[in-house]
Formats: sequence, structure tokens, C-alpha cells
Amino acid sequence: MNGRPEVAAEILAKLRAICLGLPEAREETAWAGTRWCVAKKNFAHVIAVDDGWPPAYAEAARDDGPITVLTFRLPIARIEAPKFRREPYFKPVWFADILGLRLAPDADWDEIEELLVESYCVLAPRKLAALVRPACPPSRRRP
Repeated sequence: MNGRPEVAAEILAKLRAICLGLPEAREETAWAGTRWCVAKKNFAHVIAVDDGWPPAYAEAARDDGPITVLTFRLPIARIEAPKFRREPYFKPVWFADILGLRLAPDADWDEIEELLVESYCVLAPRKLAALVRPACPPSRRRP
């Protein structure tokens, strides 16, 4: 441990099961937390926030912690849905298509899986995204 907050092993295990089940997805240790990538693009990142660190995440989530947050990508039109404008979701400013989620103990893991598959499809090459259809309809992918 580096003195920084760490994501709980149970949360990492659940995210690994989802993310590494997607074609050619790989896990990386991020500058903080853990991220999952496809074709060198980050489709999911989980990080623990505590005592205002890391500041960019604490600011985006409007919470100094302790909390665990997950960021992922969705089509911009989908991010604008009213559902994503309220808790437990938040909108970081880093990318137009990024969304954040505070992971509560009672998180809906079926919904998280759907969001992560959709995030994967937003960033994956077409041939890989096609392998997870119908979970990844063409209208949800980038052109």
C-alpha cells in the first residue's frame, strides 16, 4: 500500500469479472486505482477517494470521501438522460462522454455490468464490439 486509499477487494473482484469477460479487455494499475482498457482506450476506472484525494475525483464527485467511484464512457446523447443527472451519478469534465458513479454497498451490479458493456462498446473497435451483441447495439457505438 502506498498510503493512498485503496478500492475494496470485493469491488475489484466484481469489476474484474465483468470487464475481463469482454473480448481483448485488459486490466492495468492506474496512477491511482485500477482501469480496464480495450485497444489502448480506458473504458472503466475505479478509484477510492478519501480526505479529498485524488482532488480531481473528489471535486467531480463533490465528495471528499471516503467513497469509491467508477468512471466509464457512454454515448453523449445517453449521458444527457435525466437519470444520469442525479445521485449516485456525477459528470466529470475530462471528456464529453465520461460519466461517474459512486459505488454504494447496495449498488445494482446488473446495471453496472450493462453500463460497463456499453462503455466497452463505445471505445472498442467495431469487430470487438460486434462480439458482444446484442448487448452492444450498433446505435450505441461510435462511428
